[in-house]
Amino acid sequence: MMKERPINHKNVLLLGASLEVLHQESKEWLETISFWSYEAQFFKNLLKQVKTNETRYQQMLQTLDTIYNQLFKFLKKDIVAHEKNLAQLQELTIGFSDTDYRDEHKQLSESMSLLTQDFKELKMTIFDFVKQRTLLDG
Repeated sequence: MMKERPINHKNVLLLGASLEVLHQESKEWLETISFWSYEAQFFKNLLKQVKTNETRYQQMLQTLDTIYNQLFKFLKKDIVAHEKNLAQLQELTIGFSDTDYRDEHKQLSESMSLLTQDFKELKMTIFDFVKQRTLLDG
């Protein structure tokens, strides 16, 4: 489902930024994931209003229920762990370096970027599906 994305120039700039800027971006990611969870529930409820047993409908519900909620949980867990690594880095804990943190941040940034695009595509699919069903019923 996830696709390879082109280079995100914002990420290239951010990775040269201060650790505080990277910390701020991580906090924004957590807020985004929290909002996505609300959105996923909204779309699930929207789909349930369309009375159908179509396979496509069942697949969209399954995707929202299982895949995205699990992805959100795993990514949130990874970002929280990333933030703990920042705390260790700031305390100068042996075994974790600035470079390690930045590499980890880059990987998380790429995951967020991919998930953002995939979730956007799913939302568009759901909008189209509900719109078509509403036109058919109306």
